[in-house]
Amino acid sequence: MIKEFKEFSTAALLKIGDQELLQSYTTSQVIGLYTFIWVKESEVNIEVDGILVTAQKNKIIVLTPNQYFKFIGGNHLIVYQFNREFYCIKDHDKQVSCMGVLFYGNSMIPIIELDEKNRNKLDLFHQIFLEELDTVDTIQAEMLRMLMARFIITTTRLIIQQDNFDKIEDQVDIFREFNALVEFNFRKEHSVGFYAEKLFKSPKTLSNNFAKFDKSPLKIIHDRIILEAKRLLIYTNKTAKEIAYEIGFDDASHLSRLFKKHTSLSPSEFKKRLKPELEVKY
Repeated sequence: MIKEFKEFSTAALLKIGDQELLQSYTTSQVIGLYTFIWVKESEVNIEVDGILVTAQKNKIIVLTPNQYFKFIGGNHLIVYQFNREFYCIKDHDKQVSCMGVLFYGNSMIPIIELDEKNRNKLDLFHQIFLEELDTVDTIQAEMLRMLMARFIITTTRLIIQQDNFDKIEDQVDIFREFNALVEFNFRKEHSVGFYAEKLFKSPKTLSNNFAKFDKSPLKIIHDRIILEAKRLLIYTNKTAKEIAYEIGFDDASHLSRLFKKHTSLSPSEFKKRLKPELEVKY
């Protein structure tokens, strides 16, 4: 079962369905859309950026458009997918925007745990979503966007509570903004100083703000560089030298040293393996 909303004037797209919506991802490919995978029963098995992920029932997996995704198996799923034109071009609170906590506020794949109360709430949202998709009128687009905003607000609150972000809200905002800046600049900018300046902070202050997350600003930059290098090694035929130039290294040996420091393998050794490095279960 797949239902779609398309708005030709803006190119907005919203898809709602079950596991059938993921059947086209039988091989790893860029997912291309903001995606929520809600595991209603049993479990789902997927691969995200070369990592095997297993999520049990009553959990929601959140994915961003630039991630490589492969659907391995799972039933009794609810899947929401939308593009920037559907939701992200609207004005939203910074925590629930497409640069918010769910999408760029966490260095790991966000997995939201649902208790009975919130399952019931999201079940109700889902039923209203389906009704609105069948109601074609002049306010359909606005209603669907409003429902998606409420869905994102609810799931954002849950991830904040789940990760105790509510106790360090100011730091979370900086962490989120930093992650978003890194996402759009890491191919050219590798120094903490660049991002600190954009956030009107000193590098030292930025590091102090990140102390609660057990992850330094430099490590976040390096992790994003390594992730992109892995993606290109796994999913393209580009050489290590071509990849190095693509992500901002004038000398391929600099990337090779950084890659080996993080993975204990050179890029060429990693490419020979071409398999998921680990399996994550939730």
